[in-house]
Amino acid sequence: MAQIALFFGSDEGNTEGIALRIQSRFGQDVLAVMDIADATQLDFAKYDKLILGIPTWDFGQIQSDWEEFWGDIEEVDFNGKTVALFGLGDQFGYGDFFLDAMGMLHDVIVSAGAKIIGHWPTEGYEFDASKAQIDGQNTFVGLAIDEDQQANLTRARLDSWCALIHAAFGIDKPLIFVDD
Repeated sequence: MAQIALFFGSDEGNTEGIALRIQSRFGQDVLAVMDIADATQLDFAKYDKLILGIPTWDFGQIQSDWEEFWGDIEEVDFNGKTVALFGLGDQFGYGDFFLDAMGMLHDVIVSAGAKIIGHWPTEGYEFDASKAQIDGQNTFVGLAIDEDQQANLTRARLDSWCALIHAAFGIDKPLIFVDD
């Protein structure tokens, strides 16, 4: 069994694509990827190390599969679990709601006992407001990806963030740098 589970929700495939790119850096033997549409609370119980990926839709809305799972995620016990988050959003089209879903997911799992790793700087992004920004800091609660406006920066951001998460999780197997 893999050491880490990554759960994602994706309607158009961008978040799934990022999840698979993260997996390619860790390796399938280290990181299992699961669509939240097919997940249960029991799947979360199997892992102490988790990565959760969620896109923000339109005006701060939660992706549909995550929305359907929301009542379940609120009941998962995250005590003793270490969690990294990544979110997708459009900072120019929806600058008042950039990555709001990631911020909402963060709040739910922190209140359930999760230890969060993988904060990410806000430098290099242009947005007006975000529920994913840590109050009073120039930091997001997780990795910020904008495939609509900054797809050219995604590879470097993934490489840097995955190295950070790899170290924080204490993975013995070397991180794989892929040309994606």
